[in-house]
Order: sequence, then structure tokens, then C-alpha cells
Amino acid sequence: MRPRFCFSRPRCIALIGALALPALLLGCAQTRDALGYYWQSAHGHAQLMQAARPLDEWIAEQGIPPALRTRLQLAQRARAFAVTELHLPDNASYRRYADLKRPAAVWNVVAAPPDALKLHTWCFPVTGCIGYRGYFAQADAQAEADRLAAQGLEVDVYGVPAYSTLGYMNWAGGDPLLSTFIGWPEGDFVRLLFHELAHQVVYAQGDTVFNESFATAVERLGSARWMAEHSTPDARAALAASEQRRAQWRALTRATRAELQAIYEQNRAAALDTQALAAIKSEAMQRFRASYDQLRTQWLAAMPGNTPHTQLAGYDRWVAKANNASFAAQAAYDELVPAFEALFEREDRDWPRFYDAVRQLTQLPQPERHAALRALAKTSQSLTPSKEKPGV
Repeated sequence: MRPRFCFSRPRCIALIGALALPALLLGCAQTRDALGYYWQSAHGHAQLMQAARPLDEWIAEQGIPPALRTRLQLAQRARAFAVTELHLPDNASYRRYADLKRPAAVWNVVAAPPDALKLHTWCFPVTGCIGYRGYFAQADAQAEADRLAAQGLEVDVYGVPAYSTLGYMNWAGGDPLLSTFIGWPEGDFVRLLFHELAHQVVYAQGDTVFNESFATAVERLGSARWMAEHSTPDARAALAASEQRRAQWRALTRATRAELQAIYEQNRAAALDTQALAAIKSEAMQRFRASYDQLRTQWLAAMPGNTPHTQLAGYDRWVAKANNASFAAQAAYDELVPAFEALFEREDRDWPRFYDAVRQLTQLPQPERHAALRALAKTSQSLTPSKEKPGV
């Protein structure tokens, strides 16, 4: 995954992989299928780690493309900024680079029933129960999606450019920068870097919405500061245009999720038959796609004449296959972000205090922590109803 997953560039917002401690996972396998899944996780992660080399080695290499050298040098500066200014972990992660020679680090599978925006979950010892399952081979991900679809679930398979091992693999070199996102525009690149490091600060087992919303808040707030202090006017303008599209996209998909949720609640109350529910749902999806077409036309009209339309390819793909699974997965990245931003403001924009407050929330049962965050967001909105915080 935003899903938010794909936006103005071929980006899917990174998810935490259920790959953090392959040996532990292997030890818990009970069936042949489980053993095969854990083996592909361990093997795929090992290959990724073996491909990584220190950034200084890449930068000093004679034949490296100049653009890659420049980006790796920027990555070093952004990594230092993450430590000194955002108080993100100072460890081995993102100090190496790997060329994977494929378009995604992993492919995630998500699924949901046809009458609810509730993700199917898989449970693991390290990450708890999460609403996606990652594979290093796209064919394996598609096979799992086909199996779930045969059970009547709606499914989605999407490429993920990076995943976090939550800091558990720093002893082995840490999570590396990857070719799957190294060439992104500067603003998007630093956002992902800060997002993934945030997962190493706080992680609530089994609470995908909390974890992803927290990391998304960190990426937005942190990248806004980076761009203001260290970027060029052109890069800031590019990010501003991308952010405007992203905000409009979030508003559209949020409204559609609310409409779908109302339809499913009506179904539970009125016990609609399958055909009637499908017809009502189809109308809602048609309205969503028609609204997206209008929005896309506006975006194209606002783009400079030399801007490649491929910037919209991620949105186009997402809309074409949108279903309950993709809408439900997207919600994990949007739902609690305003609350975390309000918490950051409450803590006087002090990063260590903010992280401590987030850690305290993880000590609450999941329903209570979500309720506390929603109450904080509601209070913040009532105080500043028309002000949008930096980085949103």
C-alpha cells in the first residue's frame, strides 16, 4: 500500500512484512502449506539481504549511473536527518542498497467478504494477526488470492516496494534501500524512508490500522520538514502537486468507503438477498469510477504539457480492480492519521515526547487505544476546523 496504495507514481505504500524472524516462523509451522510459506519468506529475505552492499561502496563504484550515485548520497543525508531531527532509530537500516532487478520487493495479498469492509487476517508469532500476506514471488501471491477467491472472498494482489523487519534484523545489516523505490521523486522517497523507520519505533502487535496510521503520520510530518529545509523549489513544487492529488484521492475513496459501509449496514438490518445487495453495491462502484474519471480529467488539465501521464497509472490500476479488499486495506493508512497528527501537536511537536505518548497507547487494549485517538482527533478538529496540518 495509501490503497491508499498506488498514487501518482508506481508506488504502493509500504507494509510491514510478516518476514521479521524467519527462523521463529519456521519453528511454528504446522502444515506443509505453512512450512512452504515460511520457507519462501526466509529464502526471499535472505536473497534480498545478500544483494545489499554499503552505500559508500556503491557511491565509490566507477560504473554506477550518476543519477543513482546522487540519489544514494541524498539517502545518506536523509538518513542522518531522520536521526538528528526526527529522532528515528540510529541503526544499520537503510545504510545499504540492493538492486533487486524486479518491480516489487514483495507482493501482498488482501481479502475481504463481499458484504463487509473487513480484512481477512493471517496470524504470525512476531507481527500478530495482520490483514495481508506477503510473497516474494508474484505467482505465489496470485495462487493464494485464487484460493481465497474460491472461498467467496474479494481479493487484491499488489506489489510492495519495501517492507520493515521492525528492527529485528539490524544485527544482520538492517533493512536496505531497494531499487524498487530508489528512483522515486525526492518527496516520495523520503516519505517512504521515514515511514519504514517509524515502524522500528513503535509497533502494536496485531493492530495494522494503528501501526500504519502512525507510520504515515511520521512520514507526512517528517517529509514536510525535510522538503522545507533541504529540498529544491522544483522538488517542493512536484511534491505539492502530488500531495494535492493525493488529498483529493483520499477524499474520494473515503467517501466511497463510507457509502459502502452504509450499504453493508443496511444489508445487515434488512437482510437483502445476494442479488439485491450486488446491484446496490454495483451502483456505488459505478459512481466511484465516474467520480474518479472526473477527477482524473482535472488532474490532466492541471499538469504541464510535458508531464508523463504514467504518473496516474497507479491510480488507474487501483480503480480498475477496486473492491472490498482494496478499500479495506486502504483504510489502514488513512483512518487514524489525523489523530496521530493531533497527538504530535499536543506534545508540542516534540518527537521524543510524541513517540513516548504513542508507546503509552500501545499499552491499552486495541478498542481503547483507537477510541482515545478518535477522541483526540475529534477535539482537534473542533478547535481548528479549517486548518490542515503540515504534511497532510
